[in-house]
Amino acid sequence: MANITKLQETILALSETDYQQLRQWFNELDRDEWDQQIEADSNAGKLDFLMAEALEAKEKGTLKNLEDL
Repeated sequence: MANITKLQETILALSETDYQQLRQWFNELDRDEWDQQIEADSNAGKLDFLMAEALEAKEKGTLKNLEDL
């Protein structure tokens, strides 16, 4: 925990510019990890149910266009 406390203190002492750069880096890291997880889940078939739901909604005529939401 001491390392986390030191990190927190260091982050709080950053300039606004450095803090924004750190936030941007974390956001990009999170997005990259999310993209990798989605791709892995898709490749493993874990998201197939979403395609099935969309195809079923399309058949029933209840599929909504995302641009209309």
